[in-house]
Amino acid sequence: MSIIQNAKPALLMVLIVVGLFASHSRAHAGETETLTLAGGCFWCVESDFESLAGVTQVVSGYTGGTLENPTYKQVTRGGTGHYEAVQIMFDPSKVSRDELLEKFFRSVDPTDAGGQFCDRGESYRTAIFVSNKAQKSSAEKAKTDAANALNQEIATPILQATPFYEAEGYHQDYYKGTKIVLTRFGPKRQSEAYKAYRNACGRDQRVKQLWGSEAPFVHG
Repeated sequence: MSIIQNAKPALLMVLIVVGLFASHSRAHAGETETLTLAGGCFWCVESDFESLAGVTQVVSGYTGGTLENPTYKQVTRGGTGHYEAVQIMFDPSKVSRDELLEKFFRSVDPTDAGGQFCDRGESYRTAIFVSNKAQKSSAEKAKTDAANALNQEIATPILQATPFYEAEGYHQDYYKGTKIVLTRFGPKRQSEAYKAYRNACGRDQRVKQLWGSEAPFVHG
């Protein structure tokens, strides 16, 4: 009888520890982090990063400017200070911030200060938006690594995060949309229009020329 009584406190302690561990594991598994990047056309950045394991969602939007709740037309016309950007939500236990930043630099032309590929103007510039010291440190390291890899000056700034405004609904997941749209290539489904635009804009061609085998989203 005394053995059973003595065992109860130990058993209780084991159950408490197991419960705390399970709770911690559930909380850790549910954690997500957000990274805000501008890499030219947000359709392309969204398409690239949604293909990665550990990324749970990518949202296209506008940030970096002064105008509240801007529209696509206002941003692309210029004068708002906003960039076309994305917010990447990811599970840091599956893919790290450093990995994402490394892939970001190798999916754009970070030496171009005037836009990206065929898209010119302030809204198409590259940038990394940071909201804390850890993000800033990761961004600075990734920028230095990119400069060393290319042996060129990197034009991509690291900026303090400002309000992020979600883009209009038709911009979200544009690269896989099925709606028929009119384009300079004729009537096409959104997914087809996206592929035609990306090819005509020379994005993958320039990224492959710049980064070669290190380009993470260019195939062939």
